[in-house]
Amino acid sequence: MADTIIRIQQLVKNYKVGTQVVRALRSVSLSIKRNEYVALMGPSGSGKSTLMNILGCLDTPTSGSYFLNGKDVSKMSDNELAEIRNVEIGFVFQTFNLLPRYTALDNVALPLIYAGRNKNARTQRATEIMEQVGLADRSHHKPNELSGGQKQRVAVGRAMVNKPSIILADEPTGNLDSKTSVEIMALFEQIHKAGNTIIVVTHEEDIARRAHRIIRLLDGEIASDEINENPIKESEKAEA
Repeated sequence: MADTIIRIQQLVKNYKVGTQVVRALRSVSLSIKRNEYVALMGPSGSGKSTLMNILGCLDTPTSGSYFLNGKDVSKMSDNELAEIRNVEIGFVFQTFNLLPRYTALDNVALPLIYAGRNKNARTQRATEIMEQVGLADRSHHKPNELSGGQKQRVAVGRAMVNKPSIILADEPTGNLDSKTSVEIMALFEQIHKAGNTIIVVTHEEDIARRAHRIIRLLDGEIASDEINENPIKESEKAEA
């Protein structure tokens, strides 16, 4: 049985807005196992963005605990969290967040610089990843020379390059047309099959239904947590 990679217990996050306290998360508890493919859903104000930021070690909870790969990250310093982010988590954003002056290959290799890898090792690993995401022939193109789908493939490659414990994707198809969205979600399918743990934050049912488990948040609490018995596959989507 797969071991638990994420375990959060009674997570609370409060924000102060003026004199009022906003309760963004209200005692949320959940576990995610290695190689799960999870969709995190919820309307605006449900707490899903707050939960994503905590899972991604971009924010810390007001109270409660968060164990990532057995380490309690809920009480770590900013520097410690930055190190965990670089080693354990690959991020994919809606807006790609690529550096415009860097080539696609250099964008993919960027996390390896922070990991202290030498130039030869960075180039070799980034080249492997560019092949995996189907962009070997675009390695030396800059972001403004790539389509939206190609930019997101580069972003996915950058997320994978450090072999992180989890891939955390925030609305990864939000800026893409429907055909390109299908291609990107097919890429996530391949990454999941290769053994990666994937968490996709989305408000789109069609995207969520590709995941094997769907967690819905409402008013800072888990409203439902269900196994998706029949996840949509890229081939089925193409035939529809």
